Amino acid sequence: MSKPLDAIFFDIDDTLFSTSVFADKARRGAVDAMIRAGLRAERPDAMRELDEVIAEFSSNYSGHFDKVIDRLGPESTEGHNRAVIVAAGVVAYHATKWRELKVHDDVYEVLKWMATTPLIRGIISAGITIKQAEKLVRLEILEFLTPSAIFFTDQVGFSKPNPKLYRRVLQRMKLTAGRCLYVGDNPTHDIDPCNAEGWITARIRRSGRHAQEEGATQPAYEIPDFRELRKVLQSDFGIK
Repeated sequence: MSKPLDAIFFDIDDTLFSTSVFADKARRGAVDAMIRAGLRAERPDAMRELDEVIAEFSSNYSGHFDKVIDRLGPESTEGHNRAVIVAAGVVAYHATKWRELKVHDDVYEVLKWMATTPLIRGIISAGITIKQAEKLVRLEILEFLTPSAIFFTDQVGFSKPNPKLYRRVLQRMKLTAGRCLYVGDNPTHDIDPCNAEGWITARIRRSGRHAQEEGATQPAYEIPDFRELRKVLQSDFGIK
């Protein structure tokens, strides 16, 4: 007998696309562009400093490239305008966004199929609102999502892994936890809090940064890709 399901919500990063691979390509491209623009540093040295800056100041910090130059010292930009070197890194990073930011093929295929079903199809994503919104636009999947079911933590007022985030989404959408499925990659931020609130959970385990981590609870489903998710929706929930 099929279980009832009214809505399915998704994380974005390392769920809909490989954030880890994209970020690495973008950062390498930025460092290479800065070196071409006059940065006097070996690529491994500049990459090491950039990785440390991101680890210390977070990926949402706006002055990554300036901090890298600070750490490499004034001699690293001698004879060149520092602002031009930083701009070269920024432009290269954003060029990678245009070129590389896309969902996995199976994600596009299955989201397109889901858009033909009665399911509410939403997003619950942590991060700076404009950056997460930009990702959705660039990923070209908005047409497959329910517009009123897109939630960014900055707007909701709770961030992951606070279970109140998921409770608030249910309240706003007038949904019941046991009839909603959340799909994410992070066991402690996606799976554990949703389990605590009574959601059905599916952990996608590809090769992202959380692939080897374990949470305090187990998801109802563990899937390698979205094609497997479609099989689950069809077999266990009767979604056709």
